[in-house]
Amino acid sequence: MKYVSTRGGSECSFSEAVASGLAPGGGLFVPKDLPDLSAIWPKWEGLGYAELAFEFLRLFIDDIPESELRSIINASYKNFSRPEVAPLKNLDANTYVLELFHGPTLAFKDFALQFLGNLYERQYRNTGRPINVLGATSGDTGAAAIHGLVDKPGIKIFILYPDGRISPLQERQIACTGAPNVYALAVSGTFDDAQAAVKAILADKVFSARHGLAAINSINIARLLAQSVYYLYAWLQFDQAKRERIEFVVPTGNFGNVLAGWLLTRMGVPIQSFKVATNRNDILYRFFKKGVYRVGIVKPTLAPSMDIQVASNFERFIYYYEDQDPVRVSEIMKQISKPKGTRQYTFRRFSAGNISVSKAEDESIHEIIGRVWRKYSYVIDPHTACAFKELSPDKISIVLATADPAKFPETIRMAIKDASKVPQAKSLEALKLRQPHKFPLKAETGVIKRFVAEHVADSSPLVAAI
Repeated sequence: MKYVSTRGGSECSFSEAVASGLAPGGGLFVPKDLPDLSAIWPKWEGLGYAELAFEFLRLFIDDIPESELRSIINASYKNFSRPEVAPLKNLDANTYVLELFHGPTLAFKDFALQFLGNLYERQYRNTGRPINVLGATSGDTGAAAIHGLVDKPGIKIFILYPDGRISPLQERQIACTGAPNVYALAVSGTFDDAQAAVKAILADKVFSARHGLAAINSINIARLLAQSVYYLYAWLQFDQAKRERIEFVVPTGNFGNVLAGWLLTRMGVPIQSFKVATNRNDILYRFFKKGVYRVGIVKPTLAPSMDIQVASNFERFIYYYEDQDPVRVSEIMKQISKPKGTRQYTFRRFSAGNISVSKAEDESIHEIIGRVWRKYSYVIDPHTACAFKELSPDKISIVLATADPAKFPETIRMAIKDASKVPQAKSLEALKLRQPHKFPLKAETGVIKRFVAEHVADSSPLVAAI
């Protein structure tokens, strides 16, 4: 399996794509050819989560011995608190919740970042070259990335997050590890500012090679592929008649989560439809309604992990929407990535296909959490609440629950009006006793480069041997 950039260029292996993170020229890596699963997926019915992950991922990874790949995958999912890894909760005849918060940091990001962390550990073990992981988070990515890499030899991790714009418990998960290889960088501005700085630094290939930088964000292809698995796992649990009516409802801001499922349909898995659920930062809602991608101003909300206006994984969707034409992708990304002025692109003959959209304002989030609690005696977090805003009555909705509600106690308390019903998690309660250790910085490329350079030893150019 070879990988290419959404903006064109040379081919590379899976290991090289993972090690580089960002493709040359600023593009994102995608498989050169997606496998056809139409005759394969029926053979996967009844598989456990780790076994299904192995069968799926080995189609994309041919430069790691299968026995070693299986061991990496098994290690990635052994620390989840439920044996199913991604349990499916039935609320009523047409409503299910896919619980993706039973990993070490209680968020869906654990599915990909436990895997990616183990890939980086293998890379260091095989090369002996230090790895310095750089990433930006709007809340959950940072904690999951840190937990996947904390105390691993030869690896340091630098996580940027928007200061004051994530929940207090999310910040504590990032800044209270006490691990010497973790740097929590509280940057001014928004997640989009932090993400832009990360992408600019990774695009500087001289700087990246000198300091052995690697990407942890969803721009890394390993994360996207790992997340495809839980869609398959849930979908395969239904009989044929129900499969034909399933719609996955996905709360998302960066578009990576829903893209991971949508790509399966391009591989011959007949999932009927997807619904993109946004908060008031509704760039994706506006795009799928009218075919206009216009970058706006980020507004703080009760669902902070979705407070994004520049959806970095959207470039991969453009690549497939524009018939895998790297020239067209480059033209479009140039227009919507301008540093100043109007960042907008209107897509010609736009069709949303099997993707619909909904959005929830902050006042709706409280109401939805309360309504779901009263109807089902089930507590959801504010991001998952956005997905409950508008379910299709003629379909079987599988709502992706992206975070444990225990991470947002104040919002839950206000919504259900009963403090005794607010969920708690032991790992989060322990964090309340710790003092965050963070480094306030401006969200400027030069400032962050200087910090990274001061806290890592020079490294030989990175050799991808994952």
